[in-house]
Amino acid sequence: MGLFDMFTVEIAMDLGTANTLIIFNNKIVIDQPSIVAIDRLTGKAIAVGEEAKLMQGKTHEDIRVIRPLKDGVIADFHASEHMIKEFIKQISQIKGKFIQPALRIVICIPSGITEVEKRAVRDSAQKVNAKEVIMIYEPMAAAIGAGIDVESPEGNMIVDIGGGTTEIAVIALGGIVCDRSLKLAGDVFTNDIAYFIRSQHNLDIGERTAEKIKIEIGSALEELEFPLDDISVQGKDLLTGKPKEIMVNYKEIFKALDKSIMRIEDAILETLSITPPELATDIYKTGIFLAGGGALLNGLSDRIHRKTGLPVFVAEDPLRAVVRGTGIALKNIDRFRFLMK
Repeated sequence: MGLFDMFTVEIAMDLGTANTLIIFNNKIVIDQPSIVAIDRLTGKAIAVGEEAKLMQGKTHEDIRVIRPLKDGVIADFHASEHMIKEFIKQISQIKGKFIQPALRIVICIPSGITEVEKRAVRDSAQKVNAKEVIMIYEPMAAAIGAGIDVESPEGNMIVDIGGGTTEIAVIALGGIVCDRSLKLAGDVFTNDIAYFIRSQHNLDIGERTAEKIKIEIGSALEELEFPLDDISVQGKDLLTGKPKEIMVNYKEIFKALDKSIMRIEDAILETLSITPPELATDIYKTGIFLAGGGALLNGLSDRIHRKTGLPVFVAEDPLRAVVRGTGIALKNIDRFRFLMK
């Protein structure tokens, strides 16, 4: 063991478009929205995570609430650095130390990331005293987190629907054989709902309200086996400018999301079409695994099953599958080193 290893703290991070999760000592210690509130006058971060999310859509001109990541990659380097630094400070085992320890960080990245975007992730992590930054592709981390034996010669398909990207990959022998990275995921679903409510009901709603609708009555099917109750939605009437309340049902939300879900279905079929025949045979038996927050959308697994004719399984705790996989890779770093970038 080298001197560096003795004074190093190891953490695994899922730096997501919607949420950032951090594992330390095999436990999830941070699970917060990837949002930062910046003071426009000083340029300093005044809140991150849940605290910043509460400010969303409610700020005055001196405060700017931003999401530093877009489509799974860093869009605002300055804000992302602030956010990572504040989240790491919140880890109780690190917070109390007089001298900040050096960090070894394993971060998951989208499979379609460019070299420039990869460098931005690495630079952001190094700014928070990370002496070693290791990256692992999201679909690989999701597969490990879903309990798939990624080193097996048997082919497996993983579909990770996050906040900014949908990662579709066929994995065998510790590598990604073929994949698609789609800049369409939870954020697009949220925007689809806000647009639908605005165009169909003349009601202007914020991002937080649209996300609440998605979580409560989002549906990938027009007819669910167990119908969902209608929910009340408040917003601003576009005709009068007054606050207004309407009732919305899940069938309407299906209409709002249908086209975006069709694009994900098409991407899955495209990936299957370029899969080598021997691996396609395996996938016929092993099926498709869903991970990420989008996997929780009501009726989605049934819809993909109907479209592909393959068995579809939702990973246990799909929201945390990616960070759990990243944590397992960190814990077994020598075994999984060949998967890392």
